Amino acid sequence: MKILANDGISNLGKNLLENAGFTVITNKVNQEELASYIQAEQIPVLLVRSATTARKELIDQCPSLKLIGRGGVGMDNIDVAYAREKGLKVINTPASSSQSVAELVMGHLFATSRFLNDSYKNLETSDFSELKQKYGKGVELRGKTLGIIGFGRIGQSLASYALGTGMNVIAIDQFTNTVEVQVPIGTSQKVNVSITPTSDLASELSKMDYISIHVPKQADGSAVLGANEFQLMKKGVRIVNAARGGVVNESELIEALETGVVSYAALDVFENEPTPRKDLLSHSKIAVTPHIGAATIEAQDRIGEELAELIISEFGRQN
Repeated sequence: MKILANDGISNLGKNLLENAGFTVITNKVNQEELASYIQAEQIPVLLVRSATTARKELIDQCPSLKLIGRGGVGMDNIDVAYAREKGLKVINTPASSSQSVAELVMGHLFATSRFLNDSYKNLETSDFSELKQKYGKGVELRGKTLGIIGFGRIGQSLASYALGTGMNVIAIDQFTNTVEVQVPIGTSQKVNVSITPTSDLASELSKMDYISIHVPKQADGSAVLGANEFQLMKKGVRIVNAARGGVVNESELIEALETGVVSYAALDVFENEPTPRKDLLSHSKIAVTPHIGAATIEAQDRIGEELAELIISEFGRQN
């Protein structure tokens, strides 16, 4: 049985599948040629990450498909309901990348607090003393309040790291059951911290020194953070978006940066990937990374392993 991992798969995942008798193809097929390739090769399993889309048109053109897998959490690049309606199995790996995304967010929290992004860009070509003065108003994370919008696996993993640095955490989620967040101390001890999310974002925004958003792309395409929300925020708040492009309104974010409501922002995702707006990339108060939240060796191994296990469970071993 052939598997097309069009956006790649870790060596661990590939080896597990090949040892179970599957043929794993990792050659990248351009989106416009994907349907014809799948049919010509009679491929039953398509694995994607964020680059390849599996929309209704592709599904209709590829009757050989039996399963579509997403290496990662969000599945907004797959027409999931339609695929399942047509009898396809759709899988993803929601738990595998949580820690890696949370660690990237923590990196951005530190970077936006100490102007690291702007410093990296300017130190080689600018006056040392002037930059030292410019960046002399950094802030510490300890004692500050982090608002986490979306308190699923990634949000809870982020809370664990933030609590470990001494931050306070406010959780926003549609589900308001109390969650026990484990905070590791060293390698052998853990402390449990109870956090009860609230669904009332508006009433909590003014309490947040930092905001990290972890929600899927909204079905209606609307932003979760836009002009109305920026008006309610504490002046000087710092914002990180490592969720999906569009959940923060990019134009209104720039306005909030210019007025000083937001002092700094960090974006790992963009509305127009892979060609984000240049005014976002060049903005001195925006730190940017190219959608690398899950791009660690450890996360990719966990994703590959989980995909392999799900596929083998679905189709059985082929040898």
